[in-house]
Amino acid sequence: MIRHDWTLEEIKDIYNTPLLELMYRAATLHREYQDTAEVQVCTLLSIKTGGCSEDCAYCPQAARYNTGVDVQALMKKDEVLAYAQKAKDAGSTRFCMGAAWREVRDNRDFDRVIDMVKGVNEIGMEVCCTLGMLTESQAKRLADAGLFSYNHNLDTSDEYYGEIITTRTYDDRLKTIDNVRKAGVTVCCGGIIGLGETHEDRITMLRTLSTMPAHPDSVPINALTRVKGTPLEHLPKVEFWDMVRMIATTRILMPGAMVRLSAGRAEMSLSEQAMCFMAGANSIFTGEKLLTTKNPSFEEDHMMFELLGLKPREAFKEEHVHVH
Repeated sequence: MIRHDWTLEEIKDIYNTPLLELMYRAATLHREYQDTAEVQVCTLLSIKTGGCSEDCAYCPQAARYNTGVDVQALMKKDEVLAYAQKAKDAGSTRFCMGAAWREVRDNRDFDRVIDMVKGVNEIGMEVCCTLGMLTESQAKRLADAGLFSYNHNLDTSDEYYGEIITTRTYDDRLKTIDNVRKAGVTVCCGGIIGLGETHEDRITMLRTLSTMPAHPDSVPINALTRVKGTPLEHLPKVEFWDMVRMIATTRILMPGAMVRLSAGRAEMSLSEQAMCFMAGANSIFTGEKLLTTKNPSFEEDHMMFELLGLKPREAFKEEHVHVH
């Protein structure tokens, strides 16, 4: 039974289950709701880099931090489509375009993104965008252009959020997710661990996600990439076991969702990644970069899939039956 009424106490009990038992529980549910041999392979491209007016403390693309990221204007459609084709040829089925904007504005740049969405759709890939805050009418325009999914992460708990971002509110985030859902686009929404938050903050964030009226179709779990020049550059590296615990808990709370092992994968060994798949992760980003930070290459991932006997999940696989 997919539940939307999880309490903090219940989530805390799951999260604090002894690790091997937790992994076993998550793996059992994973088998029940998903094809465990399948992993959704997504590629993320930064179509407009840097110069963002937000102050997200983890982000190398915020204009106010000096992180050595070169500001780049919106890419041209044919460059983006060439990259999408390359990703598809390498086995990717979802293509996500990220623009370092605070919010979408109704201008020529947005018209160009709409064109890119149509183009990637024609290649036969699921198209995803992450462009910051969206109004209902903008979400509708993206949907009409063929957008399959929109990513907008919560990052952390409502309580801790103000420590990380002051240029917009938690409610702004929830409103965007709501607008996306109203437009009939699938929701991709997760968070980041290692921002200096407590275990309680992680549990609270998971409660917000797992009690949404419809669970996000995919939930990215990110480990902070510590970037020089950002306020969080001196934080310790996230413990691998914390990632496993987070993935397993997410899988138990939202068994119908794709759980994406996102940022932090570049620093994991093959056996650590295998444990994340065992704990219920079934989606990854592939391609040399995650926006501006390092990621394993297509080739390395291909070898890992061979070794672990995994296969890329096909695009537009209608398995949304379980999610709602």
